[in-house]
Amino acid sequence: MTRNNLDNPIFLFTFLLVAITINTISSIHFLLIMLAGVTFVAFYTCLKRKYLYSLLFVVLTFFFIEINSGLKPFSLTLLSLFIYIFIIPKTHRIMSFSSLNEYIYILIFYLGVFFIWVMTIGMSDSFIAIIFVNIIIDLLFFGVFI
Repeated sequence: MTRNNLDNPIFLFTFLLVAITINTISSIHFLLIMLAGVTFVAFYTCLKRKYLYSLLFVVLTFFFIEINSGLKPFSLTLLSLFIYIFIIPKTHRIMSFSSLNEYIYILIFYLGVFFIWVMTIGMSDSFIAIIFVNIIIDLLFFGVFI
């Protein structure tokens, strides 16, 4: 795993504050779970490198995102932990794209978010478009800034 901006605790804390602010503002209008995929990659990085204090802030950010979007508390944290324990090792065995792994993890995370959303809140017509826009925003943000 290569080092990126998520290894810097100051950048990570600033990013998490920005993610909380954006999700608080955007939950009023359109994009419900913005930057949750990048927050998942931060969760993965903190667990992999054992940055436990930074992991606490990532979990709190997930908590704010869940509260703002109407999901059950700690559902995104449990989803992230499930993906980290069970799915990522299988992905490492199947694929060996070291530069594309984080992008694949973001897509897998949003697939899990989609299933959680359908089970807890239900399916609406605009939800697929919202998830698609959030995936595009997260992939662009991750590619440009991290």
